[in-house]
Amino acid sequence: MKPRINSQIIAQELRVIGETGENLGVLPRDKALALARPAEGVDLIEIAPDAKPPVARLMSYDKFRYEEGKREKKERLAQKSGGMKRVQISARAAQNDLAVKLRQLVKFLAEGHQVEIHLRLRGREKGNKPWAEQKLAEFLKMIPPAVEYKRVSPPRFGGYGLSMQIAKK
Repeated sequence: MKPRINSQIIAQELRVIGETGENLGVLPRDKALALARPAEGVDLIEIAPDAKPPVARLMSYDKFRYEEGKREKKERLAQKSGGMKRVQISARAAQNDLAVKLRQLVKFLAEGHQVEIHLRLRGREKGNKPWAEQKLAEFLKMIPPAVEYKRVSPPRFGGYGLSMQIAKK
């Protein structure tokens, strides 16, 4: 929603904030508009229309739009942080390789990501489902007890192996 500026403001009384951030108090609309100097790039911008009385600020509208865009971009980036990460392990991987993947998994959970664990199977390994489920269970037992997690989805077969999703509790 685009904020109201200068003569678009309809409230009769406004709490006005000056150019340097000082509070100028509650002023009638006409006096507040008299403080704005659009020719010099100082507009009266309604920043909180729902407040009682509405809050307006004296500043350049271009600068206001720029700062709003920066704030929105920062919020969008903050929302993306909780995405899905994937850890892929092999059924025949050595203990050290599994330990490396385990450190990666713990780091992802600590950052707040949901983690998909994919146990890759090859050839005849795909036919031995109980063995694959046992390997996945062994990997889950390797997760330190200090790291609390919950199973988002149960292990399921598909594609090139067995996968399941976990997330931080």
